Order: sequence, then C-alpha cells, then structure tokens
Amino acid sequence: MSLLPAVRGLLRPLRCVLTPPASPRRGHAAVADARAILESELEGIRVAGTWKGERIITSKQGPRININDTILNFCANNYLGLSSHPEVVQAGVDALNTYGAGLSSVRFICGTQDLHKELERRLAEFHEREDCILYASCFDANAGLFEVLLGPEDAVLSDELNHASIIDGIRLCRAKRLRYKHMSLEDLEARLQEAQSSRMRLVVTDGVFSMDGDVAPLEGICALAERYGALVFIDECHATGFLGARGRGTDELLGVMDRVHIVNSTLGKALGGAAGGYTVGPKPLIDLLRQRSRPYLFSNSLPPPVVGSALRALELLLASSHIAQSMAAKTMRFRDQMTEAGFTIAGSAHPICPVMLGDARLASLMADDMLKLGVYVVGFSFPVVPKGKARIRVQISAAHSDQDIDRCVEAFIQTGRKHGVVA
Repeated sequence: MSLLPAVRGLLRPLRCVLTPPASPRRGHAAVADARAILESELEGIRVAGTWKGERIITSKQGPRININDTILNFCANNYLGLSSHPEVVQAGVDALNTYGAGLSSVRFICGTQDLHKELERRLAEFHEREDCILYASCFDANAGLFEVLLGPEDAVLSDELNHASIIDGIRLCRAKRLRYKHMSLEDLEARLQEAQSSRMRLVVTDGVFSMDGDVAPLEGICALAERYGALVFIDECHATGFLGARGRGTDELLGVMDRVHIVNSTLGKALGGAAGGYTVGPKPLIDLLRQRSRPYLFSNSLPPPVVGSALRALELLLASSHIAQSMAAKTMRFRDQMTEAGFTIAGSAHPICPVMLGDARLASLMADDMLKLGVYVVGFSFPVVPKGKARIRVQISAAHSDQDIDRCVEAFIQTGRKHGVVA
C-alpha cells in the first residue's frame, strides 16, 4: 500500500470535523432578507400610486365584458373586434380538432405544420414582402431580430420612445447603438451622419407609439435612410389590420410600403387577439432568422388553434377593408367630443386616445370611478410612461357602437368634474 492513499484515508475524517455543516438558519435568513427587499419594493409602488392590479374577467373579450357585472370595455387592443368573432372562434375550434392542441416541439424538430406555412405565406402576401417567420409573440420577434442581423461593425439608430421589446432586443446585439429624439428627423440625421463609418445602418421605430398614439414620420425617415444608405425597420403592432386604405399598416398609410425593409408585428391585437408575432422582409433575412434566431429556435411552435384563428382573421381582412375603414369615424367621434369637453387627448387620429392627466394617483382614481359608472379604462403611469405624464389610455374598437362611445364620454365628463379636471 502506497503512502499517499494511506494519508488521504487518515485526513478524511479530520476534514469532516473541521468543515462546519451548512446551517439551515443561514438559508432561512437569506430568504427572509430577500423577502424584506421585495416587500419594500412593492410598498414603494403602492405609495407612489402606480400599483397595477388585475381585474378578473369572466367573459369573452369584446366591447362589453363581465367584471362582476356587464360593463363597457375601452382598454383592449381588440381594434377590429375579431377576438370573439364567430368565424375566428370557429376556425380555432376546427384547427384544434384537426391539428391538436399543440406540437410539443420547436419548429425545426417536429413542430411545423402546413397550417404554420400557410399563415406565413398569407402574412407575407398581406404585407407585400418576400417571406415571413412566426414567433410566439412580437416581443420574441423583436428579441430575435437584431442579434442576428447586426454585428459589431454595424449601427442601429432607435427612437428614444420605442417599445420595451425593441429596446431589449437591441441590447442583445453587438452593434453600435444610437438613440435619436422622439420622432425628430433632425436628430436622426445627426445620428446617421455619426454612423457613416459603420458597415450597415438600421433605423428602428415603432410605426405607432402605443402610449401616445402618435404615428412615426416614415416619409421623412425613409428619405433620410435613402440619403445615408440605411435600412428601415418598423414595429407595427398598433397598426396592422386597420391603418391604411387596406389595413396594411403605417407604411401603407404614409405611402412607403416599398421603402420600409423589415416589419415586425403581432397576431395578438387586431388579428384575432390570441397570441403570436412575426417578421416579414427579404427572404435571405427570414432564412437566416430560421437558422439563428434564438426565440424561434428554442420556443415551441404556435398552437394550431391560435394559427387557425389568425388565418381566418387575416382572410376576413383580405376579403374586405370595411371593418378597418369603420375605425376612423368612431375614433374621431370620441376625440372630438372629449376635446370639446375640455380634456387633452394626445396623439393623432389613431384609436389609441390617451387622456392626459399628469398625476399618477389621479389617473388611477379616475379609472376606478369610471369603472363604477360601468366603463372599464386603465390609468398608465411611471414606469410605463414618463413621470409626470400619467394618463388614461382609451382604445376604440370597430365593435364599439356610437352609443358606446357617447356613454364613455359622458362617464369621463362626470368623473372629470368630480376630480376638477374639467369644468
């Protein structure tokens, strides 16, 4: 027997004696410390009046929903009223019966059905782009694009008020990051000049900014991009299906469909409201995303009922633009009446109608009082919007009647008078 194993054998019991056992108390203390930190953060949110509660709905999504009682709903992204459209619902049921509840797989293993390919084909056709790739959400589409497209020798130029998912997606890439002032063409041009040494330049903007309802100046953005050799990307979540003569979105509305190169959007708002997002653009880009985009490669395929519902919603849009065109008159009915009553409404002629109040607590209290009057709206405050710019965001749907809109305005006037917002 060699000396070394014998010494190890003698030291082993001694090592056990000298090493103190893990103390359960220290583990409990760590949990207690973490809980105290979390509770302190939560209390700060409550004190600031920015607590975001979740009201329990016991009905389908629509212009009228049940929350203890039937109330008018003016805070959903259900722009075209298709979330509960009978044909959209039935298409989901049919897909469930034919294709099952889910794929239990990512797309490249055994998670691609003909249903997925058909939806991708129809979305590319709808946006008049070469190809399309589906994601579990548009958040995932934004998280999966920039890291694949841009390298350290490239530059990305982003509007300072872009959606959080765009900001997070850009953080994942290694490109030079340049922010330009909100919708400022002058500042964008300065940033483009700064990025001229980069291999590739990508201008990134929301088509419609969801908190303010303002529309990006795409004509000017595209002109600058062409002057300085840049690509243009837009997020169309709050435009697809109802902006533009045929509901194609902001790029159609402003006449630049052939000048915007990449579009990300969602199936979770106007197009049925279930879930899912996508990217449309040049075929080589879509092919590369299928090979390298991490949210696509490592997330389960969209469930067949979601795909079936979205396909039917898209078919309804392709068949007629009547639903989309009905939005404009209803939107202006609300905006005009609210402005006449003395409220400040941000944004342009978009169904997102932010009623600006400034104070976070006031926005929360007014939203609660509106609910007591049978109208469901939600107050938004920091960190969702900048400090001092709290508002109640009203969203008009094609499913709202003129009477629904008038009743909402009346509730705002009554509540606004109570809180001294209007005379």
